Amino acid sequence: MAISEFDRVFTQLETTPRLLKSVFSELPAESVGARGSKGGFSAVEHAWHMADLESEGYGLRISRLLSETEPHLPDFEGDRIARERRYHEKSLLEGLNRFASARSQNLAQLRRVTEPQWRRFGVQEGVGRLALSDLPKMMLEHDRSHLRELVELLDEILPEASALARLEAALSA
Repeated sequence: MAISEFDRVFTQLETTPRLLKSVFSELPAESVGARGSKGGFSAVEHAWHMADLESEGYGLRISRLLSETEPHLPDFEGDRIARERRYHEKSLLEGLNRFASARSQNLAQLRRVTEPQWRRFGVQEGVGRLALSDLPKMMLEHDRSHLRELVELLDEILPEASALARLEAALSA
């Protein structure tokens, strides 16, 4: 990844937890558990999914790619985990804080990666061959998919929310 591209991706990855905290702080308490008519995650479920994937998915992948030779990386079954862990009953703020903490740890670890380490790879279930250098962009695309889902959710349940415009602006950046 070129330096300017690397910086852009890392800046956006750093921004997501702060953006979500800002957006979710504007939501009325009764709406954080609301799901849209098409299903999908509520705000609190988004926060916990992103927190768990950040630590148990991306964090684990980063560690294993750095420490093992061609590891097999299991898929993170987000929908199943959300049901089993009952995300809808959890604290939104705690989920956001855990996401921010795990993201910070992952970015700190990725910033220490050497040029040869970026080329280390493994095989991720459902994805195939995956180099460590692929992870930051994969993380960013995952963030962006959740931002798009949140735009759809807020557009349905709180169309007047000012947070909607900030999410849309983040997606167009």
